[in-house]
Amino acid sequence: MENGTTREYVGHCLVLALPAQGHISPALQFSKRLVQKRVRVTLVSTIYFFNNLPQNDITSDSNITLETISCGFDEGGYEEAGSLEAYWDSLRHVGSRTLSELVRRLASSGAPPVDCIVYDSHLPWALDVAKGLGLMGASFMTQPCAVDSVYFHAYNKWMKLPLEEDEGKDGISLPALPLLAPSDLPSFLCGYDESDSFKRELGFNQFSNIDKADWVLVNSFYELEHEVVEWMKKIWPLKTIGPTVPSMLMDKRIKDDTNYGISLFNNNDEEACIKWLNHKPKGSVVYVSFGSLATLSENQMEEMALGLKESECYFLWIVRESEESKLPKDFTKMTSEKGIIVKWCPQLQVLSHEAVGCFVTHCGWNSTLEALCLGVPMVGVPQWGDQNTNAKFIKDVWKIGIRVQVDEKGCFTRQEMKECVKEIMKSERGKEIKKNVMYWRNVAINAIGEGGSSDQNIDQFVSDLVHSSQKGHGLI
Repeated sequence: MENGTTREYVGHCLVLALPAQGHISPALQFSKRLVQKRVRVTLVSTIYFFNNLPQNDITSDSNITLETISCGFDEGGYEEAGSLEAYWDSLRHVGSRTLSELVRRLASSGAPPVDCIVYDSHLPWALDVAKGLGLMGASFMTQPCAVDSVYFHAYNKWMKLPLEEDEGKDGISLPALPLLAPSDLPSFLCGYDESDSFKRELGFNQFSNIDKADWVLVNSFYELEHEVVEWMKKIWPLKTIGPTVPSMLMDKRIKDDTNYGISLFNNNDEEACIKWLNHKPKGSVVYVSFGSLATLSENQMEEMALGLKESECYFLWIVRESEESKLPKDFTKMTSEKGIIVKWCPQLQVLSHEAVGCFVTHCGWNSTLEALCLGVPMVGVPQWGDQNTNAKFIKDVWKIGIRVQVDEKGCFTRQEMKECVKEIMKSERGKEIKKNVMYWRNVAINAIGEGGSSDQNIDQFVSDLVHSSQKGHGLI
């Protein structure tokens, strides 16, 4: 029931998310947008993933239901598999079978039949399942168009890969993108580290059958990447549908949508974080977080710690339990008057707090979008994957942050960290960067708001879905 009347659905999407925090969050937020447009959503990930969630706040929304498929390692997930290759192979084979079984079970249960499978682009086998069942399929890309474009060019061998260190010194020129140095490319595309080869293939596999997709949806917005969006639209039926940030922090059209609703982490430090921030002056705190996967070496943890200390700014630093041993001895005691270190925090609440003036980040795409949408300048410390490319755009294209300088081994110094923080927090350039990020915040709000570019794209997706589903398909 909604507003005292029975909700009428115009279609049913099964949204398949890769079982990782950085992928489930945008999938869930897009699902909420679909529900707003009267589309029924079944959100799907693996049995192991959902069974190990300490926080799940979305079951109160009866318009989004949770279902599971098997990865073949339902008790231990990736650790049970023993290797990324074994896990991924099992997820493809067992996942394909159990996804097909799920769609058939839903069709026979009396629930509205599934019209379309929206799948994380890193799970291209889901499109084969959709087509085999007579359903429509939409690839959902959780990285920005610029990164997707770079991977696509590499996939098509338009770039010689992997790049050697002395290649591309004058820059790598790709259509609709700025000149890129090798250090600006996704990390898996450079060097000869065998451990990166499989991850590189995962990036490439997004395009293995993408020509069969009915839609290609990207977690970005047109105005942010309009040149590369226009280029990509010539190849695929592409629609930007982001930013996938909770509505109450943006356009405020989805009531009570203040957080993602699914978290792999217990926010036991939430109250302490916010209470601490409440007693700090506006724009005075440096927030430091490297997400759920990125790690720093012991040397880099020490340089980060001492750089923060020497900046003389207040700081809130997220250090996961597995990383705590890398902190300098007695660092917490030494900086107790200026800083607080916690294992986890509600990042959206922290970034939206008026006390926060800077975000030291690994430049993961979710974190980048969150900072942009909440008006927080960034100091980029990219580690791997798409983070190098995101940092390039943060600094040189959107001009909403700066990037630490590193040596030939990829390491930064405490002096470099101190100077970067002070530049954002205390310099004239920092003021200009703040103006820029507030400009992009407003553009992002307009894009996802009523009648904005992303809102129109979601409307068009729903319209196409309704039109296509009225023709009927195999399971109806």
